[in-house]
Amino acid sequence: MSRPGRKEEEIRRMLDVPHPLVPADLHVRAARRGARLRRRRRTLNHVGCVLLVVAAIAFAIWAVAVEPWVAPPSATTPEIDGW
Repeated sequence: MSRPGRKEEEIRRMLDVPHPLVPADLHVRAARRGARLRRRRRTLNHVGCVLLVVAAIAFAIWAVAVEPWVAPPSATTPEIDGW
């Protein structure tokens, strides 16, 4: 069999050390942080939805007032050719 590579030896050496100690309240802090991030995300979603609705209402009011689909009246009358 071939001898393991240098990288594999380094990895085995790193994995042979004892695992680091984990704080006892780690799960409590993680749960608090998760709840805080969830509240923040939910608040941002609500604010985004409200802004979208406000923008849609403002666009509708502008469209009704300006009527951009109506062609503006021409400044001159076209010449009548023929006859």
